[in-house]
Amino acid sequence: MSQNSWQEHINHVTAKGVLAKPLYVIFTKPANGLDAVREHLAEHLRYQKDLEARGITFGAGPFANDSETEWSGEGMVIVRAASMQEARALAEADPMHRSGARTFLVRPWLLNEGSYTVTVRYSEPFRTVT
Repeated sequence: MSQNSWQEHINHVTAKGVLAKPLYVIFTKPANGLDAVREHLAEHLRYQKDLEARGITFGAGPFANDSETEWSGEGMVIVRAASMQEARALAEADPMHRSGARTFLVRPWLLNEGSYTVTVRYSEPFRTVT
């Protein structure tokens, strides 16, 4: 394999003991302003909730601008998929993309490091993720 081979990199970091969980990141942005995005938002959120319920979505959400004061309609969805082709098909099926309200870019991503903690209290509607 070449020195820059993605598979060689995965093998290398796996040997180092990190998680090396392959995922796909879908970067999404408005094609022509926010009006079409707002028009398709409810349908998009239903689609995202369906992916989540099926265990496909790892994480998703919008981006703010650098000063954290505005939203331009950009977002990111991280999905569990068997291949780039499958990840693209998931992105293409999103109502935002099908309608042309948003465009997207899919990139393979390797989750190596990180952690999270979940707290659930049975006696009240409380949950945290840190």
